[in-house]
Amino acid sequence: MSDFVKQNSVSCKFGSDSWAVLSSIEQRIKSKIESVGTPLKDWDIQINYGIKTGYNDAFIISSDKRKELIKEDPKNAEIIQPILRGRDIKRYGYDFADIYLIFIPWHFPLHNDQTIQGASEKAEKAFEVQYPAIYHHLLQYKKELSNRNKAETGIRYEWYALQRWGANYWEDFSKQKIMYPNMTKFLPFYFDSQGFYQNDKSFMIVGKNIAYLTAFLNSSLFKYCFLDNFPELQGGTRELRKIFFDKIPVLNVNNETNKNFEYKILEIQDCKTKNTNTKIKEIEIDNMIFDLYNLTEEERKTIGFIEIQ
Repeated sequence: MSDFVKQNSVSCKFGSDSWAVLSSIEQRIKSKIESVGTPLKDWDIQINYGIKTGYNDAFIISSDKRKELIKEDPKNAEIIQPILRGRDIKRYGYDFADIYLIFIPWHFPLHNDQTIQGASEKAEKAFEVQYPAIYHHLLQYKKELSNRNKAETGIRYEWYALQRWGANYWEDFSKQKIMYPNMTKFLPFYFDSQGFYQNDKSFMIVGKNIAYLTAFLNSSLFKYCFLDNFPELQGGTRELRKIFFDKIPVLNVNNETNKNFEYKILEIQDCKTKNTNTKIKEIEIDNMIFDLYNLTEEERKTIGFIEIQ
């Protein structure tokens, strides 16, 4: 019996947040990764929610409606943006539902340097004059929009404005960013350089070295070591809240390495748009990650290629 225990025993790792039963090699891999990483909360990045409209029927429109509004006034194109929902985001890609967001924050810059701010008839009139077609589109939903819960944000916003729109970070939507759903079975991360907006069923990450970080989060190494950091809910769905990302240690890299990963990622994402199989390229990225962490051949084989789409 004692020989059996010696040959088949595993190590138990206990912590303040969780515990896990690991084989010796699993423990060695995880310890190696954690020892050289910096927790994401200490990275030069920001993680934020997407936009909450408070009433999607008013602000999220079809491609046909977008064309109609722009035909009425080409200026309307300025505030109509393509949007991805959490369910549209895939690993290194997306399924665009051809829907668009009418982006009206609670304060809005006008061409005549006025600002829509507070409960003001003058502000509403100014908005109507500048964007009459969009104003009248929203007007048909005024009752529903006026009944939205203002207590959630603590901000008094106009009936024709979005409910939660990223007041401190709205410009980040046009930057390079990582997009991912807030709840998912598949842990997909998409590197966006097209300026998609996104709804509140998803998060975005902006900041330094996010191409490399996209590769890491999509990698087999990340899933092998950190999948269980995210609580599993009913049906195998996992909750990808910021608080769980903050604790994950990731090896930081220089700008040149980040650029190398960006080149590879854009290759994969281009293949995804053409429905070309990307497994070989994704394995290449896995190997680039393994090289950075100096994993042995045994450790690489133990991890393998974990394909969660």
